[in-house]
Amino acid sequence: MTQNEASTEKKRGMPEVLLPEIPAREVRLSDFGGKGDGLTDNSEAFRRAIQALDEQGGGRLVIPPGLWKTGPLKLVSRLELHAEAGATILFSERFEDYPVIVSTFEGEPSIRCQSPLDAENAEHIAITGQGIFDGGGQAWRPVKRFKMTDIQWGKLVRSGGVVDRDAGIWWPSDEAMQGAALVADLKKAGNTSPEAYEAARAYLRPNLLSFRRCKRILLEGPTFQNSAAWNLHPWGCEHVTVRRVNVRNPWFAQNGDGLDVESCRYVLVEDCTFDVGDDAICLKSGKDAAGRALAMPCEYVTIRGCCVYHGHGGFVIGSEMSGGVRHIQVSDCTFIGTDIGLRFKSARGRGGIVEHIEIESVRMVDIVGEAISFHLFYEGVEGSGTAQEQAFPVTEETPVFRSIEISNVDCSGANKALIVNGLAEMPLEAVTIRGLRGSFEHGVICHNVRKLRLEELTLQVMQGPLVRLHQSQQVVLTGLAGTTATEESVMLAVTGSRSEQIECSQIRTEAGLRGVTRGQEVSEDKVRIL
Repeated sequence: MTQNEASTEKKRGMPEVLLPEIPAREVRLSDFGGKGDGLTDNSEAFRRAIQALDEQGGGRLVIPPGLWKTGPLKLVSRLELHAEAGATILFSERFEDYPVIVSTFEGEPSIRCQSPLDAENAEHIAITGQGIFDGGGQAWRPVKRFKMTDIQWGKLVRSGGVVDRDAGIWWPSDEAMQGAALVADLKKAGNTSPEAYEAARAYLRPNLLSFRRCKRILLEGPTFQNSAAWNLHPWGCEHVTVRRVNVRNPWFAQNGDGLDVESCRYVLVEDCTFDVGDDAICLKSGKDAAGRALAMPCEYVTIRGCCVYHGHGGFVIGSEMSGGVRHIQVSDCTFIGTDIGLRFKSARGRGGIVEHIEIESVRMVDIVGEAISFHLFYEGVEGSGTAQEQAFPVTEETPVFRSIEISNVDCSGANKALIVNGLAEMPLEAVTIRGLRGSFEHGVICHNVRKLRLEELTLQVMQGPLVRLHQSQQVVLTGLAGTTATEESVMLAVTGSRSEQIECSQIRTEAGLRGVTRGQEVSEDKVRIL
């Protein structure tokens, strides 16, 4: 592949995302003794082919139709893996094939098994074609009991492995189950030697793709599926293009994320489909002190034209966002049956700033929880009651979410239209929700938000008021419309002694649904109907 051009679209000042440049040199895996018979181990054929191209300055390695079994692949600069239609690359299920290396996982430096598709400090890498890359995740993944039917669970248990009955988790092996405690002890002791973790190899599940500190990456066309942990994980990379790929994991897959873009800059994700077991399209930037010390934000990311069929969240920021996330644009996406549609999550202790986020033209169907969710209590039980009311000192560990604009969202079915669980000491700030339309069990529920604009919302809700505000300041509601299923419902309910400067104007609801209720602690002058 020879590509000397760059992405020409610069939507609202977003920088160009540069494509890799691969020499016009091509070899086929079969030229190096590879056999796509589903029986042969092609690890050596892949190694020799990649080495030959590397020694010649790079090129394209074509994987013809067939079933190609192999161990993990170490990718190099100026290499394109091109899996033709009908080619399925089956990564080994033998733990001993995966070296234990220093890597990163869930926002922190970690000792992990090498990923099936692995690269570090490389440039100009492409994975293209219409083939399939299968991570063999069933050999690695634990499974939680509540995620399966009785018949599925019984079949899984009879297949082998061991069951932690107290935790309700099936493990593929006793080594995998015991590995959790071993790794915890090694981390507590500060041991960072990969050799010390060898006994926990079966527990150290690799992501299917891990590219670390690489530049000019293209993933275009293939299906990436069945990962042991996360599916696609570029970390600390620049100029990343993910286009027209299919990302699949079983819905019960533990840590079965689709795409985790972490601490990367200049990224384009377009026309992709996701059907996964955890968050689908997720932006991250490190966790807690490690993320703040690294200070590598995830920035200048464009996501458009993607469809998510299953996932905990359709588009997600967090919860590991301690290095910051900024300058993000999301448009023209569809989420079907996800747990949450647009999901923002963090917790006290993270720190980091999430800002300058623009989201528009999103369609949602049958969302289990919230269409839009901001949850700043992700790791604890502080999300309700007196703990939510308590203001902690603001420090570098306080996460900040601000300057976020979401417009033109249509949702056919969700439990809640919008939920905000902000921090008392650092409310969600400067957020605009414009043109949210749909049918919901509950409407808008906000705790601890400041400078919120709700414009042209049309909400059909089954229970409660259209909008409920608690401890919220400087809130502007313009053009609110909607219906409720209960006669006693009202347009707006306001509670909390810190709630103030709330204005409603250009109301479009029926006259019978324009009522406002206030808690005893909220005086009349705090809420204005214009």
